[in-house]
Amino acid sequence: LTVAVFTAAADPDSVLPGSLGRGSWCNEHDTIHERLDIIEEKVIKTVEHLESEVKSLLNIIGETTSNIPIAPGTPLIDIFDGKYQVGYNRS
Repeated sequence: LTVAVFTAAADPDSVLPGSLGRGSWCNEHDTIHERLDIIEEKVIKTVEHLESEVKSLLNIIGETTSNIPIAPGTPLIDIFDGKYQVGYNRS
């Protein structure tokens, strides 16, 4: 018991959570949150960029496919599952 009292007196920071010893882990905690904020910002910007790229590519695909002449009677193919769609191009 005497050793514990002297230890507490010699190192009060280890006993009192709100004391000056808090600075070290608090700084580390703040640093981690700053890094996480930076990572979050980069992820958000990357997602926004990728969304923009996908929209652009879908627009290009839509414009390209609408300009391709299709012979009458040609079956329309669903490129997502590889099966024929119901109906034919009747133009």
